[in-house]
Amino acid sequence: MASIFLQTISLAYLPVLLMTCSESLISHDEECLALLEFKRTIFHQSYDAAGELDSWRKIKSKTSDNNNNTSGFDCCLWDGVECSNKGHVIGLDLSESSLSGRINSSSSLFMLVYLQTLDLSKNHFVESRIPSEIAQLKQLRSLDLSTSGFNGEIPNEISHLIQLTSLDLSGNPLKLQSHCLEYLLQNMTRLEILHLSGVELRSSVPCFLANFSSLRSIKLKDCQLQDEFPSSMFHLPKLKYLLLGDNSNLTGSLPEFHNNSLLEDLDFSSTGFTGILPESISNLNHLKGLNLQGCYFSGHVPGSLSNLTQLTYLTLYENEFTGLVPSLASLSKLTDLDLGYNSFEVGSEYSWINKLTKLTSLYLDRMNIHDEILPYLANLTRLGYFSMEGNFISGRIPTSFMNLTQLIFLDLEGNELQGQISRSFLNFKSLEDLRIGYNNFSGAVGIDSFLGLNKLEYLCLDGTRLSFITNNYTNDTLPQLKGLSLASCNLNKFPDVLRFQTKMTWLFLNGNEIEGLVPNWIWNNSQDTLESLSLEENLIIGFHQQPRFLPWIRLKMFDMSDNQLQGRLPIPPETIVFYDVSYNNLTGDILPSICELKSLQVLDLSSNKMSGTLPPCLRNLNNSLVGLDLKQNNFHGPMMSTCSHGSPMKKIDLSKNRFTGQVSKSLANCTNLEFLSLADNSFEDLFPLWLGTLPKLQVLLLRSNKFYGTIESLSTINSPFLKLTVIDISNNYFSGQLPYNLFQTWDAMKSVYVGESSGLQYTFTTPDGSYFFLLYMMSLTSKGVKREYYTVLNIFNVIDLSCNSFEGQIPQSLQHLHGLKSLNLSNNFFTSRILPSLGSLKNLESLDLSRNKLSGEIPQQFLQLGFLEILNVSFNHLEGRIPQGKQFNTFENNSYLGNPGLCGKPLSKECEDSKVPTTLSPTRGSEYESLLPSDTIDWVVIVLGAGSGLVIGIATGNFLYARYGDWLLLRFGMKKDRWVRPLRNTRRN
Repeated sequence: MASIFLQTISLAYLPVLLMTCSESLISHDEECLALLEFKRTIFHQSYDAAGELDSWRKIKSKTSDNNNNTSGFDCCLWDGVECSNKGHVIGLDLSESSLSGRINSSSSLFMLVYLQTLDLSKNHFVESRIPSEIAQLKQLRSLDLSTSGFNGEIPNEISHLIQLTSLDLSGNPLKLQSHCLEYLLQNMTRLEILHLSGVELRSSVPCFLANFSSLRSIKLKDCQLQDEFPSSMFHLPKLKYLLLGDNSNLTGSLPEFHNNSLLEDLDFSSTGFTGILPESISNLNHLKGLNLQGCYFSGHVPGSLSNLTQLTYLTLYENEFTGLVPSLASLSKLTDLDLGYNSFEVGSEYSWINKLTKLTSLYLDRMNIHDEILPYLANLTRLGYFSMEGNFISGRIPTSFMNLTQLIFLDLEGNELQGQISRSFLNFKSLEDLRIGYNNFSGAVGIDSFLGLNKLEYLCLDGTRLSFITNNYTNDTLPQLKGLSLASCNLNKFPDVLRFQTKMTWLFLNGNEIEGLVPNWIWNNSQDTLESLSLEENLIIGFHQQPRFLPWIRLKMFDMSDNQLQGRLPIPPETIVFYDVSYNNLTGDILPSICELKSLQVLDLSSNKMSGTLPPCLRNLNNSLVGLDLKQNNFHGPMMSTCSHGSPMKKIDLSKNRFTGQVSKSLANCTNLEFLSLADNSFEDLFPLWLGTLPKLQVLLLRSNKFYGTIESLSTINSPFLKLTVIDISNNYFSGQLPYNLFQTWDAMKSVYVGESSGLQYTFTTPDGSYFFLLYMMSLTSKGVKREYYTVLNIFNVIDLSCNSFEGQIPQSLQHLHGLKSLNLSNNFFTSRILPSLGSLKNLESLDLSRNKLSGEIPQQFLQLGFLEILNVSFNHLEGRIPQGKQFNTFENNSYLGNPGLCGKPLSKECEDSKVPTTLSPTRGSEYESLLPSDTIDWVVIVLGAGSGLVIGIATGNFLYARYGDWLLLRFGMKKDRWVRPLRNTRRN
């Protein structure tokens, strides 16, 4: 009865409290009632007979000496509740209490106006937003809502909590959209702790935080921060923790450090930080952790780093460091060291590693190590994780290496280790993950070599050129692996060991010679667990009992490209993310059931024999699909609607099909699109000028269609084609003059890229942590040869307008594209002289101006084109002396055919000594004025007028050229073939 009475009073009285109580009037009993009501909303369970909360256990007897306890119970005695001397609730710590339910704007929690600390972290308020009423708790000093499932926008009202010294909203799917981080924090001048990791901020870091002298801990990892980080914040006097990792758009550099710094942990991993590590980093005497993984730091690693004797964690992984690796022997407290993926010099000494006896993890991947480093590790008996893949370590694995009996993870892949795979690996009783592929091991090996490793879950023997022993394995003798990779191991059938695997999450058998059908028993294995399956580059023709649906219910990655699959397309489960069956012999159409794959990011059906029209329901994948590749099939009909607003699509390739009609206007919604190929179809449309609005478009291929009409001025679009690096619109029906400002805004081609080139690609991470790259493959005619490019480098700038009917002068705006590598304007009707300003395009490697109506001389400025490998100016009306010297000495006769007025090497026609070169100096603005009625005067028609006088000859010649020009060109072997199409190369290299 007591419990019912208390419950009735609390529920009946609470509405009155919500309406009448204020900060100055609320009593202790009313606070306890408010807590009881709060408990009801987050537990959905009744009170017990004693009237106490089940999950807020009392830490004292129910009897209390507190004079304010007039209701028969005292909430100040509950676990997690802290009260002041006057009996008001000032602290509430309900962290890790398995709380659930919803906290809304009417929650009684906001009646606790005396609260100074509120900790609801590590609970499950998955349906809750942070109510704006939290601003009623004006005395809050500490607010911790981390990792509790709060979602939606961060209310602006949190900025009113100006007493806060600690704010932790990290680990929640929250967003800061209405205002920037500056607005949220501007009044919180007392902040000591600022933790917002995982919150979508999309903001810069406000500079005024450098004035918040009380700041001790800043954790803003994975917040989509942007712009430059204020370097003055490194000098905050009390700052100990600065964690900014996983913000790829955040830039900055390290300053000179003072010796009074209290910094203990710095994390800039996966950011845009650049520059060098300053020698003054040795002043950070308290530094325990330094994480610079995946940044752009360069230069030498300073030897002063060895003075940071308190370091326990150091990772310089994946930067651009050079030089020799300094000795870090003095860092005796190190437990984690990662120096991999840098460009260190060969010859670095590593014997100092044996003094770091506390190391538990050591990563030395791709560091140009040639030394026999393994003997130096014998003393590191605590080592649990060791990787040195991708180096040049040779010789045998020393017996002393087998002392590392605590190893859990071992990766020796991609070295030059020799000898047999010894059973001494059985010393590693704790080993869970072993990767030793791509070495020079010899001898035969079976899975029985690892049968003693009872904890082994992942095994990679890729490319070891081994002869696998096949034994009569049974379910009782084999380890139950979660991951197995036997890529490029000369297998010609599915290994028997797979018959009994029921727990696999990934299986890679790519690059073998497995032929025939996939056996029936493969379907029965790991149906509930398999997430990644790669069988690419084999000779598999299909499956026993051809399935309509793949049976693995958790499958996320499926790659059977480069096989000989026949029949219809097998449909994967709804969990699929990456699906690649390219380069097979699949037939039939795309079934509508593929539209139900709402998690699909990559769909590659290219280079098959599929046909039909595309199902309209493909638009249902707009919210997930990143890459769509249907090239080289027999699909026909109109182009489907491809993108809706907010689509993540980056690559679309519909080339080499039979699509017709107009280009879908829905492409205008593909604001993330980087690669678009509609080449080799039958699209019939005007030039899709509106594609210039796509802010990330880098590759545009419209080659070999039925596009027609003029290319209108781009001035109607604000900064069109800013990122474009490759455009091929050859073999169409475009006509008219090119706008003079056509190339004016093509900024990506204007600058010469300095630094290491990188490829345009989409990185896909499989569930096991492996990286797959969606390559942006394309075919282009470059340097006169049809080529297949399996990646698009950021230094590869190409313009191909050939085989159209463009006319008039070549636009002068071309002269600004200094990064251009290949320019093809051949098979058009361009007139006037060749722009001398093209000689400023010093990165040009291929220039094709053949089969036009260009006149005048070859500009002497072309001698500046030092990288030019291919030059073709054949079949024009050029005259005068061919430039001599430099790269022009490498060009042969066929570069100049069909220009009877040209002379000099390599042609047999010598220039007359008395003839003065007729190169005209450009007028202002690099424009030319012809002395003759037309720029297209041919020496053939000039000769016709010689008997009647020069003037009459010129006039007659122009008349004949205008009326019978095509006949004259044909008569003298100069008629160009406008529709010379490059041969299609369907063979994959």
